[in-house]
Amino acid sequence: MSATTPPPADTITMFSTTWCGYCRRLKTLLDREGIGYTEVNIETDPESATFVEQANGGNQTVPTVLFPDGTVATNPSLDEVKARLGAAA
Repeated sequence: MSATTPPPADTITMFSTTWCGYCRRLKTLLDREGIGYTEVNIETDPESATFVEQANGGNQTVPTVLFPDGTVATNPSLDEVKARLGAAA
């Protein structure tokens, strides 16, 4: 599975960087809620950086989250992640 392939129904793919405070916050919330995710660092994965740029009008905005249904959200709230995963289940 490539970094830009939609994840399984019960997880998300989060595109991030090591220095992003919003990414750290979302990871903490996901961990607390037991929501599975695969983290991809766009600074070390050129393919994922391109994907994030395409999803964000040319900007490398993180966290960008890829949901199982193939949709993308930029800096989603925990409630949005839970709602989208609930809809995918």
